[in-house]
Amino acid sequence: MPSKSRKKKFIRWVLSIAIAVVVVAAAWMGYRFLAYARAKSTHYAEFGISIPNEYTIHGIDVSKYQNIIAWEEVKEMQVGHIKLGFAFIKATEGLGNTDPQFKRNWRKSRSNDIIRGAYHYFIATKDGKMQAEHFIDKVSLEPGDLPPVLDVEQRYGASKASLQREVKRWLETVENYYHVKPIIYTNVDFYNQNLGNAFDEYPLWVAHYYQPQQPRISRDWIFWQHSDEGNVNGITYKVDFNVFSGDSVEFRNLLIPAEAQY
Repeated sequence: MPSKSRKKKFIRWVLSIAIAVVVVAAAWMGYRFLAYARAKSTHYAEFGISIPNEYTIHGIDVSKYQNIIAWEEVKEMQVGHIKLGFAFIKATEGLGNTDPQFKRNWRKSRSNDIIRGAYHYFIATKDGKMQAEHFIDKVSLEPGDLPPVLDVEQRYGASKASLQREVKRWLETVENYYHVKPIIYTNVDFYNQNLGNAFDEYPLWVAHYYQPQQPRISRDWIFWQHSDEGNVNGITYKVDFNVFSGDSVEFRNLLIPAEAQY
């Protein structure tokens, strides 16, 4: 049988672990509270960037790099006639990474009536179908959400043929599951050099910064990320800004329909 001294040592060890867990949890909760309080009190007089005013529907995209967001402040911000109507939110990356702010951002954006969309950051050297399954495991789309997005920006040493094959596998797997055609996000040069005509059937969200009226790309696009330096109430760090190419009817038609179930 264990001696009394061993029992005491074990009890002290268990108590030490329990105390350490409580301290770490309290510190984490304190950090989150302070981060939220800071975000809540973050306000700007303007967006701080040039806004393409000829578009009527504006939005942002966020990830862990914006830290904790006070979504109610995002919802209420208005500069002139412009309010932010949608947000793309990073969900997953590669085969196993999930953005640490995704769950909160996903929940809070919807509860504050901001139309939301989820995106996956693609790692070209990894299996496209497995990456799609990782995204599907983490993202439950609901009626009124934007279609899923594949963010593909780098080849990471993969050949162009391999990249295209795995991207196609991701897109097909996700489309078969959600029954909606996914959106591709990338920049103008990467699309032209690595994707091109093979993916022209997919809706495009294109990044091309500091252009006065529209991105310089020959094919049609539905979203344009025009700046990565915006300021938004409720967010303490710089934010990417986007516009939708069409009107409110076209925007509503893009959203997940009411009858959709997954």
